[in-house]
Amino acid sequence: MDVTARVRAGRDWLKGPEPWTRRMLAGDLALAGVLVLLGLGIEELDKGSGARMLASAVAVVLLTLLRRRLPVLTLVAGSAVGVYLPGAFLVAIPLGWSAGRRIVGVGRALGAFTAAFVAAIALNMVREWSQGRPLLIAVFGTLMFLAMVVMPGLASRYWSQRNTLLRALQDRNAQLLRERAMVAGQARLRERQRIAQDMHDSLGHQLALISVHTGALEVDPVLTDRQREAVGVLRQASVAAMHELREVVGILRDGVEAPRPVEEAQPAARGVAGIAGIVESARSAGTDVRLTTAGQPRPLVAACDHAAYRIAQEALTNAYKHAPGAPITVELRYEDDSLVVEIANGPEAGPGAGEVVSGGQGLTGLRERARLVGGMVYAGAVDGGGFRVAGVLPYGTEPAGAEITGAEESGAGGVADDFGQQLRARLGGGAPEPVDWAVIDRKLLSGGTRSGGVAMGCGIAVAAVVVLLIVIGAAVALLIGSVSDATISRDDYDGIQVGEAEGTVRSRLPSGDSILTEGLDRKGPPRPQGATCLALLAEDGTEEWGSDSVFRFCFKDGKLVEKQAYQAKQ
Repeated sequence: MDVTARVRAGRDWLKGPEPWTRRMLAGDLALAGVLVLLGLGIEELDKGSGARMLASAVAVVLLTLLRRRLPVLTLVAGSAVGVYLPGAFLVAIPLGWSAGRRIVGVGRALGAFTAAFVAAIALNMVREWSQGRPLLIAVFGTLMFLAMVVMPGLASRYWSQRNTLLRALQDRNAQLLRERAMVAGQARLRERQRIAQDMHDSLGHQLALISVHTGALEVDPVLTDRQREAVGVLRQASVAAMHELREVVGILRDGVEAPRPVEEAQPAARGVAGIAGIVESARSAGTDVRLTTAGQPRPLVAACDHAAYRIAQEALTNAYKHAPGAPITVELRYEDDSLVVEIANGPEAGPGAGEVVSGGQGLTGLRERARLVGGMVYAGAVDGGGFRVAGVLPYGTEPAGAEITGAEESGAGGVADDFGQQLRARLGGGAPEPVDWAVIDRKLLSGGTRSGGVAMGCGIAVAAVVVLLIVIGAAVALLIGSVSDATISRDDYDGIQVGEAEGTVRSRLPSGDSILTEGLDRKGPPRPQGATCLALLAEDGTEEWGSDSVFRFCFKDGKLVEKQAYQAKQ
């Protein structure tokens, strides 16, 4: 294995299972640099040697880089190293944050933090044992560990688990949307098949009867030529209607047009080219219909082409029903950006045929069809009692709402948006819009990024520091209250003579029951053999930083056998 491969293998091992990008590496190095600078300042205040400063800097860099790969080991090692290297003390904060996020399992995390706590407190007490005051060391060490390690770890663990839960909810929501789209698609398919079956069984049968009877009537010798021609138009119309019904049934049932047998009659074209055919059929049936074309003919996309045919067909049908005998004009105008299909009829030429059967949805369907292809339809009465229907259709514009429909399809698992149902839901009707988890994520994380979790962890750490300051303040207050039990003046010390009775001397001295006096009797000169000593602090103190002026009184056999004044290092 060459050097490059070894370096690559070492780098892969170092970054662990997480993707370690250049940005993350730069962030870790920047964090290590800041901690090193702060650590050097702490070492300078503590009068640390150059070797200790170098060791602190190396420890900070190594622990920062290894915290992703070895969260447990770095947590315990950082807590232990911080005791003997003050410059590496602050690295415990990112180590606690990283360990809280990356240690899998509550039991394992609890064990790791407990081990780090025991290491920090035990080593600190061993290091400061000669100074005495073990209770004070334990209390303040525990508070510092809680503020600098446990609180960031808890904040990081909460943030990580909350993100994991959020991602699980997002996946679940996406799965539910896909399943709902599949169920809706299956329901639409079943309804299509039911409608197709009903149309085939009812309309198909009726159209077949019309075709058979008109075919038989067409060869009846009793009819005149004019009547045979009219019956022939009816038969051709019924055959064309059967073809179109087969196409519609095929689309509803399978989503594709049904194939036509070769031997069947040619169906009417369902585009602009077919408008001339329906005009000719109407003219053959005795209706005064005139077709005009203006402009240079241009091809249309399939949807617009079919919409133009349907507009002309529906408008002619309405004219037949509501104004029988009235002259009709059909005009196709090819303008620069759109095709205008205009159908106008005059007033009714004679008495109506009685009640007209109408579903009342024809013009509404035309408007919707034109809107879906990016056009529009106008229908209304004209001066003189006639009626006009005009449709404006683009040449090559994609159907309106296609972009939104595509977005809905991608968000709903790729299921087609049949009849614009999802679009109508977006516009205020239909099913409610799915939950936008991204918005919730931004609200809960204060920005939706890692900064929200960092801010949360920093807030908890600040709260812990505030609690720590309150505890320190209370401890200082207790210490100030116990000063009178731990100090005497120089005059009181000089007024006591060796050889006096122990009871008399103790009655003139404070009790010494204070945390300020713990271990002071062991820091001075050797004590007399078998004697018990009482160490008190001098009220005037000392000008030397880091030491205390101590007055020690030793008793044996009920008498004061020795008194000493000395300096004790803190």
